[in-house]
Amino acid sequence: MLNQDEIEVEAKTAQEAIKIALFKLKVKKSEVEISVLREENKGLFSMQGSKLAKVRVKKIR
Repeated sequence: MLNQDEIEVEAKTAQEAIKIALFKLKVKKSEVEISVLREENKGLFSMQGSKLAKVRVKKIR
């Protein structure tokens, strides 16, 4: 189970998901450990993906 020091976020891209997670946790990128759980999956003819990117961001203690 995730706690206040860890969050999972989905967004159009992994970079966007990381930015959202950093904002929600109120931390800098250097203060966290980032795991990309899933890259975005682009749909047919490179249209917007059918699956969003998903990341887990955890504060380093």
